[in-house]
Amino acid sequence: MTELVITQATVRAGDAALVRDASFRFSGGELVVLLGPNGAGKTTLLRAALGLTALTQGSATLDGVATQTLPAAARARAVAYLPQQRPLAWPAPVRDVIALGRYAHGAAVGRLGALDTKAVDEALAACDLAPFAQRATDQLSGGEQARVHFARALAAQTPLLIADEPVAALDPYHQLRVMNLIRDYVQAGGGALVVLHDIALAARFADRLLWMRQGEIKASGTVAETLTEDRLAEIYRVTARVRGTEIDILDAL
Repeated sequence: MTELVITQATVRAGDAALVRDASFRFSGGELVVLLGPNGAGKTTLLRAALGLTALTQGSATLDGVATQTLPAAARARAVAYLPQQRPLAWPAPVRDVIALGRYAHGAAVGRLGALDTKAVDEALAACDLAPFAQRATDQLSGGEQARVHFARALAAQTPLLIADEPVAALDPYHQLRVMNLIRDYVQAGGGALVVLHDIALAARFADRLLWMRQGEIKASGTVAETLTEDRLAEIYRVTARVRGTEIDILDAL
């Protein structure tokens, strides 16, 4: 089973520690949600875990191999990465953008094998994009473009998925659709690490929560173990009322 392990990871930019002594691991069968305020270091931690940002100290390994040494294609076959910023270099058809998820498997746009075509068709259907398959991506709304990028990650059919704010810009229906797709992916044996800002959504879907503030992982555990009023005060500096997975944010501290 593919496993990503981050051990005492520190990332510095000059004198500032963007991530400090962070450790966690995840593998198949688990949906992990990373929570924390803006500027907590979540994106930097994800990039460092994948070997896309250099570690100052510590290690990040994928099945025992340092991620920073992995060829890009090998990493892409193991982990589908959906970054927070997803610029489209040109207004390609939706289907072609989703097909890019098959690139690490040896496919190329316009030359898809049977398995590649099946993966792309399934991703189009899962993300409600089949009617837009031939539409240029610059003719889509922001929310529709977000679904295209998520479909590209799904089409890769990797053992692990890392998604940085995959439901940003989506309406409530498609937020739930995407999170249910991630849950289905995990139940089928995949492992997912997802950044969310919606705490209630995280509480509904996560097997485990990672709580991050000022570059440090402050807590890791199940929703029942870690979602508390004190935790919300510590991480987000808000007063809140927590009843099971129901959260009412009351005021800023």
